[in-house]
Amino acid sequence: MKSLAITRVEAEDRRFPLHDGAGSDAVHSGAEYAFAVTRLRTDGPLEGIGIALTLGRGNELVRQAIEQSAPALLGRDIEEVMGEFGAVSRSLADDPALRWLGPHKGVVHLALASVVNACFDLWAKSRGVPLWHLLLDLDPEEVVALLDLSYLREELSEGDALALLREHLPGRRQRECVLRSGYPGYDTSVGWFQYEDGEVRDRARAAIESGFRALKLKVGSDDANRDLRRAAMLREIVGPTCHIMFDANQQWSLREAERMCCALSQFDPYWIEEPTHPDDVEAHRRLARAIAPIQIALGEHVPNRVSFKNFMQAGAVHFVQADCTRLAGVSEFLTVSLLARKCGLPVVPHVGDMGQIHQHLVLFNHIALGHEVIFLEHIPHLRDHFVHPAQIRDGVYEIPQAPGISCDLLEESTA
Repeated sequence: MKSLAITRVEAEDRRFPLHDGAGSDAVHSGAEYAFAVTRLRTDGPLEGIGIALTLGRGNELVRQAIEQSAPALLGRDIEEVMGEFGAVSRSLADDPALRWLGPHKGVVHLALASVVNACFDLWAKSRGVPLWHLLLDLDPEEVVALLDLSYLREELSEGDALALLREHLPGRRQRECVLRSGYPGYDTSVGWFQYEDGEVRDRARAAIESGFRALKLKVGSDDANRDLRRAAMLREIVGPTCHIMFDANQQWSLREAERMCCALSQFDPYWIEEPTHPDDVEAHRRLARAIAPIQIALGEHVPNRVSFKNFMQAGAVHFVQADCTRLAGVSEFLTVSLLARKCGLPVVPHVGDMGQIHQHLVLFNHIALGHEVIFLEHIPHLRDHFVHPAQIRDGVYEIPQAPGISCDLLEESTA
């Protein structure tokens, strides 16, 4: 295979204003999405592009952290790097000075997400295939070599990961039908927190007409009656067979969460998302037992594989919303997916990448790991800024075909 060395690393601060309440929730009211972008240059035309999501202010800090961590890749061949990527990613994450700033969370971990995603993008482009195709072509041993399983081995060892991958090899051909049918999506953009009721109503009807069969509504108002009124309105519009989810974005205390989850249960939620502080495993454990059979989804602000392990061990999560722009990129996402598979939990990603990378990863999860096809979040607000935007038809993600991870941004797209 032809050598392709990383010759230069560039980091960019790309920001995209949102308008009219888009992107708002009970805690995050900023009207700007932003990507901290890593660009891995080579001595040829190919380059690797990686992203991590922020909400604008502070994005420059992630850009600076990329510049601090990525130079360790300079001069290295991408095939060599990816052949031992578990060790490479651990080395990047455990830089003695930068680790002190986390460890494995916050600005430095977001920067690592961007760098790691750029490595996977360059790798897939160098082989001329989309990410999902690249990952499915790997032998189980090659997949495990991508992973950093430190701090997990009592729950997920290398042997466990290999066994899971080998166990699901025989059923791959049957599960590959998803490559023809596409992967179903759910629409988050109908129910942003600052949307007036009429806006939610109109967008929900339009989403149903567009083929979506699952929608999400932001909750967490100071006035609980507002949440209940909007939830009742949404259920009435979509009918009894459509899935609806409620997302509090960490707004409630444990006591408030118990009260509101019980009140919202009358609308038959598929899940209630981020009901309280994302570091409080015990609160989620207690809540899960108090509100059963209502189920909890979380992961948007769970920063690393160890935190996910703690939630799974505690029985505090039912839907694992891993995000490769919050975790340390694609490799840590795969690690969490394997851990969730061993624990019998579904992975339904949060899409800080707007679904661009995760449309590849859910295909790998289903075909290679046997994860159930549920649906993938759809947020359309930045689609016009991507060279190869995710394509949704009749509420279903079409299968991406361009080489790479689908994160190339149009040069003119910026704030």
